[in-house]
Amino acid sequence: MAKRTSLLSRYRRALHDDAFGGLVLMVAALVALLWANSPWRGTYFTITQAELPIRALALNLTVAEWASDALLAIFFFTVGLELKEEFTIGSLRDPKKAALPILAAATGMAGPVLVYVVTQLYAGPAGNMGGAAVPVATDIAFALGVLGIFGKGLPPAARVFLMTLAVADDLGGIIVIAVMFTNGLEWGWLAAAILAIVVFYLACRYRADRWWVLWPLGILAWYFMFRSGIHATIAAVALGLTAPTRPRKGETTSVSHRLTQATGFWNAGVVLPVFAFFAAGVSVVDSGGIGEILVSPVTMGIYLGLPVGKCLGIWGGTALFTKVFHLKLDRTLNLADIFVIGIVGGIGFTVSLLLTQLSFPAGTALEADARLGVLMGTLLSTIVGGIALRLRVHYQRRGLEPDE
Repeated sequence: MAKRTSLLSRYRRALHDDAFGGLVLMVAALVALLWANSPWRGTYFTITQAELPIRALALNLTVAEWASDALLAIFFFTVGLELKEEFTIGSLRDPKKAALPILAAATGMAGPVLVYVVTQLYAGPAGNMGGAAVPVATDIAFALGVLGIFGKGLPPAARVFLMTLAVADDLGGIIVIAVMFTNGLEWGWLAAAILAIVVFYLACRYRADRWWVLWPLGILAWYFMFRSGIHATIAAVALGLTAPTRPRKGETTSVSHRLTQATGFWNAGVVLPVFAFFAAGVSVVDSGGIGEILVSPVTMGIYLGLPVGKCLGIWGGTALFTKVFHLKLDRTLNLADIFVIGIVGGIGFTVSLLLTQLSFPAGTALEADARLGVLMGTLLSTIVGGIALRLRVHYQRRGLEPDE
């Protein structure tokens, strides 16, 4: 028992490192990918597609859907907490400092869409525009982990820029999910969801923030939002945004900080790896082989959109806003640094895999192509971004500056 406790404690401590969290995600995705292409792949798909309905509540979800629609809500709750903290006490509080990375995030979302659309147009009748939203996201934890491993030696402002950009990108991804993937809006259920969120806010504000109060309210908000036709994870984001970010009178820590601490381990150590495991399993052998999937317009649009589109969007947008509109980068950064950050920004993974599930019908060849595109695009962004970061650090240490 002591050994189990020790292993769990070590795992918990290791997850404080963004790089280790990213590694756990990659391992979960790799296990799923290997299993989904093994002789025992039927077992994997039997598990993921098994139905676990709660018919009395009209929740007819498979195991994989529970992972993406319900379990992933914990991740989006922490995203909401993070957004609230950044906008009130963090890097997005000062509009002057936040303007450039926010605008770069916007162009960084437009770049992958443009690459995807051009790829589909080039493919002609074989193209499919349905996945245009998939490569728009940046996985903040994963990207910061790569920067932490390979970017040691870059100015601290590089991490701040990437973090601010990724937070703004998260907000953009949430807006995309809310706007593009809302079906048959039910106003009564939406009103009930909003009411539950308001009560959650009041509980946080007036010192009723006990777990046995907040958890039921959060589950009700999630359920009501699910029934409203809006993706249920939006309720989780809204709940996170209601948490106070400053300590109340007589307290030393804020509600948002305590909630982040309470959900941190479960989010990084359980929720995201489980979601990755159920979202990343795509059968290449049953889809015509790796050669056929690689030239699929949907796959190409995504695995090119993430590293190339993100880099061009972030770097090009930053160049535009600094050269034409005279916005200011931190004095320790230049456009060469932003080019490298742009490549790392192509690490999509979590939200991109969710957008894949929302964009294409489950179990179809298009969904499989898109999921493989996300995995390949993330891998390319990680490898190329890691190499670019090391080269950039090398140039700076030698006092050399490549042309911007």
